[in-house]
Amino acid sequence: MRLYTHFIAPRMDNAFVLDFLRRLSANNNTAWMQAHRADYLRARDHFADLVAEVIRQATPVAPELAELTPAQAMFRLHKNDRSQTDPEPYKRRFGSGLVPGGRHAERAGYYLALSPGGHSWLRAGRFTPTPAELAAIRQEIHYSGDEFHRRIEDAELLQHFPNGLDMSAPQLTRPPRGYAADDPALPWLKLKSYGVGRLFSDEETLRPDFIERVVAGIRAARPWVGFLNTALDG
Repeated sequence: MRLYTHFIAPRMDNAFVLDFLRRLSANNNTAWMQAHRADYLRARDHFADLVAEVIRQATPVAPELAELTPAQAMFRLHKNDRSQTDPEPYKRRFGSGLVPGGRHAERAGYYLALSPGGHSWLRAGRFTPTPAELAAIRQEIHYSGDEFHRRIEDAELLQHFPNGLDMSAPQLTRPPRGYAADDPALPWLKLKSYGVGRLFSDEETLRPDFIERVVAGIRAARPWVGFLNTALDG
């Protein structure tokens, strides 16, 4: 993977990345990957170029991303959590976590993925919080309910993420410990994941303004991400 110690003119080719992932989806096995390793490395480098350019263009609106590199942001294509019933060793997407400190940092941030068939996405939030993080987020929602609703109902946020906060995320069946069953914030307190997201069609990922649209989404979601990180900072 290329190093990005200074600006390099991007050579991204989203069409090649999507084509590689389509072929991988139809041949998701180690033998095929070994036979097409050159294509994998080329697709990975193109995605790294995309991530680098998104970071570069997003830095003026989200300066906390300035020190992030593609190597810190990009997830592995190989599945680390494959179950015994999952025969596919590779994910069907290239993904990245645009989070200060890198993809595994215990912070809210932005997640960009390319995946064919209209499954490319931009997400913003904290999607795998630890129990302690969940407690902190719930407390912030409970104490700062008005601010929470301002953030998730913001017009600019909803322009880029029309579905708003993902209420289909995993959630508790009962109120979390310490909260009453009639707490007005209960629908949000029961969530186990806090994020917004939007999909891009394959055609949208190939448009010249794709990065501009991703950066606009990051800008719109930054106050929401800030709310979550205020909670996580205690």
